Amino acid sequence: MEELILKALSSSNRVSKNALIEKIIPLGGGCIHKAWCIHFQNGKRVFAKSNHIDNINMFKFESECLLVLKRFANKSYIFVPKPLDLTIYQNKSILFLEWIDLTQSQQNLLGKGLALIHKSSSEWSQKKFGWEKEGFIGSNTQIGGWDSNWGKFFVNFRLRPQLIKAKEWGVRVHDYEDVLIFLSSYLNDHHPSSSLVHGDLWSGNCGSTKNGLGSLYDPASYWADREVDISMTKLFGGFNREFYQGYEEIWPLDKYSKDRIDIYNLYHLLNHANMFGGSYKENSLKILKDLRSRM
Repeated sequence: MEELILKALSSSNRVSKNALIEKIIPLGGGCIHKAWCIHFQNGKRVFAKSNHIDNINMFKFESECLLVLKRFANKSYIFVPKPLDLTIYQNKSILFLEWIDLTQSQQNLLGKGLALIHKSSSEWSQKKFGWEKEGFIGSNTQIGGWDSNWGKFFVNFRLRPQLIKAKEWGVRVHDYEDVLIFLSSYLNDHHPSSSLVHGDLWSGNCGSTKNGLGSLYDPASYWADREVDISMTKLFGGFNREFYQGYEEIWPLDKYSKDRIDIYNLYHLLNHANMFGGSYKENSLKILKDLRSRM
């Protein structure tokens, strides 16, 4: 694979700009793609990730999301890596990104930076919810399309497709139609602003840089209620008090936001159940049962 990356770089002046490569080091941690750090002799480093050519649309979607996030990111608080190139070589697709020097650091600027993305994008948005094209959430499809009604959008473009896919492990959408109708009305009564969200905000998809800034990467963005990001930060943990304090300093959440956490995280639990099975199935069904009890 290192040889394929070398050959791909030789045809990409946007990445190497004729700089000589010193070494290519494989990186761990990814569950979908393979990844590398490319070291150049001039000291520059570039991040590369690869997959089969059939999955190139995943990289196209990621690049689009990063560019939009970068447009609204305040550079004084948060760093979003720039896509440098997307290339095909033999049967592989390879995405090159700016390198991020990550460290275990305070999360205050990460929280503030996320809040500023949410706030500035909401002031610019067309008040619709969705994304122009079909995208991805993990390795599963994230449905594209738009709706000005937030409750209808979240139910029909996020929850319902995951429930339909869950038929493979025994879920029948018809059994939960009453819950979906309730959630559509309940969420729309919230009347959220339309903000650009990261969309897959667990601790493995964000961090802090060595110069103290927050950083976002591996997004699954769309225009949504900003609470979908905050809710996901509480699904798997990894975010400290500094993060939430930083966020609240910029754009406080309303006092009822906690009531919507399980609703928004149901999307991710169902997606994980559809990808990995295991306890995610039981957790998804439990939340569906709990939501029915609210009706």
